[in-house]
Parts: sequence; C-alpha cells; structure tokens
Amino acid sequence: MLCETVSIQLAEVVDGDASLAGETGRHVEGCLRCQAELAQYRRLLRALTSLRDHHLFVDDTLLDEILEVIRPPAPVHRLHRLNYRSKKVAYIGGFAAAATAGAAAGAIVIASRLAGKQRLAS
Repeated sequence: MLCETVSIQLAEVVDGDASLAGETGRHVEGCLRCQAELAQYRRLLRALTSLRDHHLFVDDTLLDEILEVIRPPAPVHRLHRLNYRSKKVAYIGGFAAAATAGAAAGAIVIASRLAGKQRLAS
C-alpha cells in the first residue's frame, strides 16, 4: 500500500470522521512515515483547538503592515468601465487578495503564538 493513499485518510481519522481498519490500519501500524504524519495531524488539531477560544488583540498598524507585504510592486490603476469579463477578473483578483491577506494574518497569529511559547519555555 502506498503512503500517499493512506495520507488522505489520516486527516479524516484525526477529525473522527473515519477509522483505520483492515489493510490501511496494518500499514499505519508498520509505517513510521504514516505514524509521524498522523502525529503531526494530531498536534495540528490540538494547536487549532487551543486557538478556538483565544482572542488576539492587535494594534491598528497590523492591517497596514499586511497590506504593505501583499501589495503588488507595480502601480495599480482603476478601471473606469467594467465589462462582464473584467468584472469577473476583478472579483477573482479580490478573492485572491482576500485569501492572501487571511493567510498572512493567520501566519502572523501562529508565529506570534509559537514565539510566545518559545519565550515561556526558555
């Protein structure tokens, strides 16, 4: 059995949506790679669960800092007339920018939490 095949099922096992049975269960019992991946999923789930009730208070400059990082280097010009195709492109671009901003904000939150834990451990 290939580890890539089992890998897809490991996240579902941690969520509780599935269980390892039969050939898949035997594979994970004997495969250190799959066991390590399962352990990583469990650690990630614990970390995300601990963030559920965590409220982050940030200063007013955080949004400006995130936008400065994701802003394109070229000048941005406004479109005066939008036809259907350009509206579609604008929407897709907006969704991509929002997703990037969300990912950047999430990375900042996780990095700050990890840095705080490392300071406490030292």
